[in-house]
Amino acid sequence: MPFSTLPSVLADALAERGFAAPTAVQAAVLTAEAEGRDLIVSAQTGSGKTVAFGLAFAADLLDADGGLPRAQAPLALVIAPTRELALQVSRELMWLYAKAGARIATCVGGMDASKERRALNGGAHIVVGTPGRLRDHLERGALDLSALKAAVLDEADEMLDMGFREDLEEILDATPGERRTLLFSATMPKPIVALARRYQRDALRLSTVGEDRGHGDITYQAVTVSPAEIEAAVVNLLRFHEAETAILFCATRDNVRRLHAMLQERGFAVVALSGEHSQSERNHALQALRDRRARVCVATDVAARGIDLPSLSLVIHVEIPRDAETLQHRSGRTGRAGNKGTAVLIVPYPRRKRVESMLRGARINAAWIDAPTPEAIRAQDRERLLAALLAPVEVDEEDRAIAERLLAERAPADIAAALVRAHRASMPQPEEMIENTPEARRAAQQERHRAGFEDVVWFRIDIGRRQNADPRWLLPLLCRRGHITRNEVGAIRIGADETHFQVPRAIAGKFTAAVARTARDEDEQADVRIEPSEGPRMAARGQREGRGRPPGGQHRPKPFRPGGPKRKGAPGKPRKGKPA
Repeated sequence: MPFSTLPSVLADALAERGFAAPTAVQAAVLTAEAEGRDLIVSAQTGSGKTVAFGLAFAADLLDADGGLPRAQAPLALVIAPTRELALQVSRELMWLYAKAGARIATCVGGMDASKERRALNGGAHIVVGTPGRLRDHLERGALDLSALKAAVLDEADEMLDMGFREDLEEILDATPGERRTLLFSATMPKPIVALARRYQRDALRLSTVGEDRGHGDITYQAVTVSPAEIEAAVVNLLRFHEAETAILFCATRDNVRRLHAMLQERGFAVVALSGEHSQSERNHALQALRDRRARVCVATDVAARGIDLPSLSLVIHVEIPRDAETLQHRSGRTGRAGNKGTAVLIVPYPRRKRVESMLRGARINAAWIDAPTPEAIRAQDRERLLAALLAPVEVDEEDRAIAERLLAERAPADIAAALVRAHRASMPQPEEMIENTPEARRAAQQERHRAGFEDVVWFRIDIGRRQNADPRWLLPLLCRRGHITRNEVGAIRIGADETHFQVPRAIAGKFTAAVARTARDEDEQADVRIEPSEGPRMAARGQREGRGRPPGGQHRPKPFRPGGPKRKGAPGKPRKGKPA
């Protein structure tokens, strides 16, 4: 069905954007049955629902000539759960209604509230915002909803999950009773049904979940790994796919921070998005992705809502989603607007059954595969390099002059080899991983219990995850301070604020004496304290038994809960979640 039945100002805007025909959800809201009615729409993420509700309330806003009255009190209100989604919706409606001369005001947390109030006082036809900021403007008298003709709740299920019920109710209670209410939600849990019953009249239910593109444009894969090799699997997946843009999902902001630091250290162009970042930092991160200055984004679920990047072709679930809906919302960041995408779940061996159950519940058929090997990654690199070097390019006279000078001094084969070497040197190295077979896992377990470490002494160092502890620089430090070799350091256990490690009992005395001597040497990081320990398990048990936190203590931090109370003694510091 073409867009010929729409007002010309909207049809022309859609044509300029390359829209030839409506998507399933857009066609559903344009039917004669849906005209003028309240709607409850179930649609997948990325199905074009922003344009859909923009078209749905067009008849309520535009006059017979396709114009708009002088902007005074808002005629349409769109409520979205996050800043990013609200900003995305605002951008979409701006181009859709540009030819109609619509004035659109955006009201989101983290932005200048005084500028938003001036925009509202100056008159706006459409207001887009987040529940908290809209409620604030409403209570201060800056937002007048008395003339509202249409209210849209975008991703209503997520807004209720995030605790915005009271905000939504206060906003909707301030609107006229005869307004239209359009409720868009990927899922329809009972709280959504209750909200619809209270604020809608004879609502028409529309569902395009089954007939829309569904999962057709997304290829799902599940990679089983050892719990200790999750980060290595992330590196190899990024290197294997070399996606133009990729997004990595973690469950907590602490894990976002840690994974972001690791990927930066490995040489990836990466940005981070989580609740601890300001709106300015989030805008800069997204702009870096759009400008291709960054290719990887590490994010939490809430922070990534509303991200719409046309070049995003790879989603990696570094931590398993909490349910099927979260899986779909995360994965829906890719495979949008007819583009193809890949969603990969990294699954620790012990959690495979849970993931299989989640995939069945979501009716997703995922291919279970092994993590890419360094050999497979290098094979991909060779094909990509050949394609890039053999592709036609435009060169100027200066390029040709340099090329001729090189050919005069080196053989063509040597120049080509140097070019290949430079290309490889600029790319992060893949990780060696345990082969995904029972025999290989048993061999790796035996290797961890190698000869010479049957009798060990535990030591502790007062550096942990909060100080970005990493074995790659801790190990050289221990060797310098203790005058031992890398092969004389056993297991390393990194905790929140300290790290425990093993030294064979036969050399423990020599190690202790060397640590004491180097503590007097300012050039050997003497401010780092190294001392004997009972080991991480004993220390953790002592804490559980109520003896306080012993010198070598390691504990499992409580999961971070958005909006929850802050821990005493650490004002403004978020709770930490389970380690990735």
